[in-house]
Amino acid sequence: MSVLVWVQEVANSYATDSQAQSLLARLTIHSPDEHGYSLHQGLIRFKDRIWVGDNSGLQTKIITALHSSAVGGHSGQRATYQRVKRMFYWKGLKQHVETFIQQCAVCQHAKHLNSKPAGLLQPLPIPQGVWQDLSLDFVEGLPKSDGFSVILVVVDRLTKYNHFFPLKHPFSALVVARVLYDGVIKLHGMPKTMVSDRDKIFTSSVWTELFKLWGSNFISV
Repeated sequence: MSVLVWVQEVANSYATDSQAQSLLARLTIHSPDEHGYSLHQGLIRFKDRIWVGDNSGLQTKIITALHSSAVGGHSGQRATYQRVKRMFYWKGLKQHVETFIQQCAVCQHAKHLNSKPAGLLQPLPIPQGVWQDLSLDFVEGLPKSDGFSVILVVVDRLTKYNHFFPLKHPFSALVVARVLYDGVIKLHGMPKTMVSDRDKIFTSSVWTELFKLWGSNFISV
């Protein structure tokens, strides 16, 4: 597309934009103004960048020319945004560029991960004794029964024997530790390992509370 066609399309975008009409009227009398707007050969400029009216079709065409062409090379969001930003301005430009690239079929097909490969899954060690290695799973989203809507499933990884405990939201690491202490540890002893469907911070907090309960019980004996 020639430069003259670009200029005409940008100028045409002002026709249906009330803000552009207001700017044109003001800048015709005084240009530049105190806000950084100026008028140059019929085009509004904002801080030396061409101000584009509220015309999504034209805005998309500009991004396409600076992203999908040989000049753009389907570069990433940041590079494309900086390239467009150097010459053009319109409200919501950055979000428009991000949305465009997220929907670009070439970019989505060719995108690569920015992190190292996760590697192969490592199986859990085989338990050496009963109730030494536990798994904790929280079954959520159940209909409430006496205020309980969560079931904590504790499984011995060796025998697959399990215990089920009801919980109420919100439950804390201390609540879970007390349930484990009263319902599992008093029966089977302190485990060596626990794996959970919760994050490692929550599981670590459960361990901390368990050791506190174990220690206080040991002292009282």
